Amino acid sequence: MTLAPRRRFLVTAVSVFAVLCALLVGLPHSASAAEDDEGGTASLRKKLDQAASGYNNAKAKVASSQKRQKSLVSQIAATEKRLTALTSEAQLLGAEAYKGGMPDPLTVLANSGSAGELVERAGYMETISRKTNGTLTELRSTQKKLKAQREQVDKELKLQRQQEKTMAKRRADAEQALVEAGGGDSSAGFLSGTSAAAKPAPRNSDGSWPGESCSIDDPTSGGCLTPRMLHTYNEARSDGFTHYTHCFRQASFGEHPKGRACDFAADSGGFGGVASGDSKAYGDRLAAWGVDNADRLGVLYVIWFRQIWLPGSGWKSYSGDGTPSGDHTNHVHISVQ
Repeated sequence: MTLAPRRRFLVTAVSVFAVLCALLVGLPHSASAAEDDEGGTASLRKKLDQAASGYNNAKAKVASSQKRQKSLVSQIAATEKRLTALTSEAQLLGAEAYKGGMPDPLTVLANSGSAGELVERAGYMETISRKTNGTLTELRSTQKKLKAQREQVDKELKLQRQQEKTMAKRRADAEQALVEAGGGDSSAGFLSGTSAAAKPAPRNSDGSWPGESCSIDDPTSGGCLTPRMLHTYNEARSDGFTHYTHCFRQASFGEHPKGRACDFAADSGGFGGVASGDSKAYGDRLAAWGVDNADRLGVLYVIWFRQIWLPGSGWKSYSGDGTPSGDHTNHVHISVQ
């Protein structure tokens, strides 16, 4: 009595398992390859993330500071021009007051021959006094303003020097991490300078990149992306890079599980073997596009064909694991911070 239900359960379980196996076997190569290890270690990824993020934010703060400095220099020129005019005006008023005698009110009253003369001389005194006081007040205010503007320029220059030191340190950290991982040699890379300009991603008021969580549905998987990574993905597609792409995936380290990276296949149909011909040319153009738009998109690094591009360092050799996925010879990896 009890064996029949159990037998039916086992048959059903086996059937379901067989269907699942058939589905897995039938999956396109691109979907399974998206789960392949990309090479590198958790330590390397963490160091590159910290170094590139620190470099990008420091660079952005320098650029923002330089913009403020440029505006201040223009303001200082206008303030100095006004100060010169006020100084000349004050000197003329002083000379006019001296020439007119500028007696005190009692002297004016005593020496006035008539009421009309008294009113006339008193009015002259009031006019000269009002002009002089107003000019001197603005002169002092303009001198203070000029001093404050010059002090602010000094602060901006100090900030720039500090951030430039940070940039140098972060760049050295990234390059050392690559050397420790068996790469880091300078390489030719994939630079064009002629890529279509992507729409800039939003920044903080100081030019740095706001922190973002994996909060938006990833159109390439069942996972999520940060708003900045989705923006980068959409900009790439709008610029013609429409081959198979896979972004979010579960992993113990790296940017993919954070929704901050996408793998753009070189072949139109998915991740295959080592790219060649038109597929290789496509990957070259895409890697160059990522570099050309790095400042607009907040790119941490680009990896393609055993080479990695880092902000401030340029293209360096990259040691994978000997597979097309690990060596990034079948897809371009773009991470944003």
